[in-house]
Amino acid sequence: MATIRVRDWTKEQIEEIREAESHSSHDSVIKALLKDRELAKFAGAAVTTEEKDAEKEEETPAEPTDKLFDNLTVLSELVSADNGVLFFWCPNCSNEVAHVVTENPVSMSVFEVECQRCLTRLDQHAIVCIEIGYPIEQRTVEETLHDDLKKCVIDYWDRALVRLADGSFNDDVDPESLVTQFDTYFREFGWEWPTDVPVVGLEVGRTYRNEATGERFEVLEASSGNHDGLNDYRVQKRTADGSETEEAEVIEANTITNLVLSRNLYLDGYQ
Repeated sequence: MATIRVRDWTKEQIEEIREAESHSSHDSVIKALLKDRELAKFAGAAVTTEEKDAEKEEETPAEPTDKLFDNLTVLSELVSADNGVLFFWCPNCSNEVAHVVTENPVSMSVFEVECQRCLTRLDQHAIVCIEIGYPIEQRTVEETLHDDLKKCVIDYWDRALVRLADGSFNDDVDPESLVTQFDTYFREFGWEWPTDVPVVGLEVGRTYRNEATGERFEVLEASSGNHDGLNDYRVQKRTADGSETEEAEVIEANTITNLVLSRNLYLDGYQ
């Protein structure tokens, strides 16, 4: 067996360890030191792995717990994909528009696709992801699929606007742009807005109530022709019994944005 030459200082250190720890030989000391080294490497690797997992968990946004459906999620707030596959559905016509293979966590902050049935351009704020746990065949037979997709999107828009108003949505999103986008989708989809959810925009001929002030007004007409943003509207204020209270006035687009973000404006008749 080959001989290993060791300097006198090293021999002295090994001898001190042998006596202090009651080793039977210098060879036993060296084996113990090597074992300690391996344990240290393993412990270091374990700590590093735990730190990386913790960092990854902190970076991955949590899926919202207050959304209406467990297995229907608007793409913008989707966190993970079942088996790495996303199934995209159009809330306008209940058509499956695409399926995408992806990695988890899902990161699609900007996405756009056209529905081949109704030709609607859908982005991450309107595409609905149907997950494996959703009983799609049953809902299709019951003809409630479209209603669920609609409710899912309306619920998301409402919660997104609340978070946008309190600053917890996304710092890069311009409030007026997102309000305009939701308003445009709402018009294109032609949905009857529920009376128990604050509105995302105004419609001519409808009466609205501000829950914070009790004020009611009817939208008479659009007083501007803005195709890239919210319009100004001429409105008539009314009392609880529908009577006119004063001359018609114009509500400007920035005021409408603020009313929408306040989440206090409902279709009249809300109790």
